[in-house]
Amino acid sequence: MVRTVISLDEEDKKWLDEISSQEGIPMTKIIQRAVKLLRERERRRGATLEDLLQRTMGIWTRGDGLQYQEAIRDEW
Repeated sequence: MVRTVISLDEEDKKWLDEISSQEGIPMTKIIQRAVKLLRERERRRGATLEDLLQRTMGIWTRGDGLQYQEAIRDEW
């Protein structure tokens, strides 16, 4: 693990201290979680079509998807 120094506004530092105290964990763990959440959000924002297809594969549970598509198209 790499150590780094960051600068925070006083309000942010107080907030982190409060959360740290409430949860009983070091402030560094809270910041590590926040960075991981931000990275995940950014990764999802930049997801490729292939990524999205992989993550959603198999979620259709109402039978044959192609038959469903054809039935709906027949309504048009």
